[in-house]
Amino acid sequence: MIQRLKRTARRLKRDTFALYLAARHRDTPWYAKAVAAGVAAYALSPIDLIPDFIPVLGYLDDLLLLPVGIALSIRLIPDHVLEECRARADEVFADGRPVSRAAAAAILSLWILGAFLLTVVLMRAWTTFG
Repeated sequence: MIQRLKRTARRLKRDTFALYLAARHRDTPWYAKAVAAGVAAYALSPIDLIPDFIPVLGYLDDLLLLPVGIALSIRLIPDHVLEECRARADEVFADGRPVSRAAAAAILSLWILGAFLLTVVLMRAWTTFG
């Protein structure tokens, strides 16, 4: 059972990276690119929708949202693109874990921008209703 879980985890990692690659592939339709990019960004982001320290709910988003998002993305991406991206992901993981400082900086920037915008909205609401 442990080996099966390890294989499933490796496959999810590979598919997440393959989605990242598919989101940048020229043959992927725009709607599939949008879904794949969103799922890959969420999966690779260090910040979760529901923080992991919240009992039960913290891991629920990882256990439900990610597999559903990955499955939806895989259905939207053309088969030949997905096969090519999975093969490329296997090559990259064979050499070790992929690292992209630019992607990390972009994701961090988006989260900071989102936090700033949320703060602005909350401050306006506070002054309007408070």
